[in-house]
Amino acid sequence: MATQVRQWRAGVAGAAVLGLALTACGGAKVGEESAGSGGSGGSGKCGAFNLAVNPWVGYEANAAVVAYVAEHDLGCKVTKKDLKEEIAWQGFGTGEVDAVIENWGHDDLKKKYITDQKTAVEAGATGNKGLIGWYVPPWLAKEHPDITDWKNLNKYADKFRTSESGGKGQLLDGDPSFVTNDEALVKNLKLDFKVVYAGSETALIQTFRKAEKNKEWVIGYFYEPQWFMSEVPLVKVKLPEYKTGCDADAEKVACDYPVYELDKIVSTKFAKSDSPAYNLVKNFTWTNDDQNTVAKYIAVDKMAPEAAAKKWVEANRAKVDAWIK
Repeated sequence: MATQVRQWRAGVAGAAVLGLALTACGGAKVGEESAGSGGSGGSGKCGAFNLAVNPWVGYEANAAVVAYVAEHDLGCKVTKKDLKEEIAWQGFGTGEVDAVIENWGHDDLKKKYITDQKTAVEAGATGNKGLIGWYVPPWLAKEHPDITDWKNLNKYADKFRTSESGGKGQLLDGDPSFVTNDEALVKNLKLDFKVVYAGSETALIQTFRKAEKNKEWVIGYFYEPQWFMSEVPLVKVKLPEYKTGCDADAEKVACDYPVYELDKIVSTKFAKSDSPAYNLVKNFTWTNDDQNTVAKYIAVDKMAPEAAAKKWVEANRAKVDAWIK
């Protein structure tokens, strides 16, 4: 992994993936280009706006609000497409994706699609600070405070053993398609642990929730912004300090993750259009608390994304007006 971020494996590569990947929220399939895409809009008319939705609820919150404003304030026809990260970037060159609304670093993808292929451009920061790391439930950090230092993890490895960890301590990661530094970290820090995948963000949350309630031994990959932290304030384990370049070689990573300034990426064609949707994306910025509020509406309160966005937009009209001025 070149960028050491919360990216996704692309299992297969090439444009053909776009035609076979996932079904879009609006019923469109990736590979079916929407007529009158945002990238080809003219004279300030919005037309269609193709917005990628990567599979974690924080991103879904961003996308819900941007889509709601695009539809209700700008008159756009928004198609949200459920795509993993690298697959979404492939759509920039075909016109199938206009915008990625929450990007976690991805220097490798920026080089490929922005620098080399020139099919995409950066569209500014989201305002969110992204933090990735290893976390334990609060009860565990309180009863064993030294466990928050990676140097002491081997002392407790047997407490984290599960039927899936092969006699080692279990380090729980998320979706099996997530690419993280964790396997390299376990190896390079000589930890008696094995990375095991929970299967999804939801499964990861459920495991941490249960661990706190029942005082179970769990250590796992997690990240912020994330609404769940307000319910169960997980405690971050201190890994070796991040220094610029310490994660340059994926096989040799032995340091913590950096703090990420999350940003937005759009297709070059979309950026050159005079679509008001592009200006919305470029101007869109909010805080971790904003995102967590909308994410909680979706994940906990079980509101439809559009309803969650509507509730937040109506309570934050001044902020929204600044995006579309």
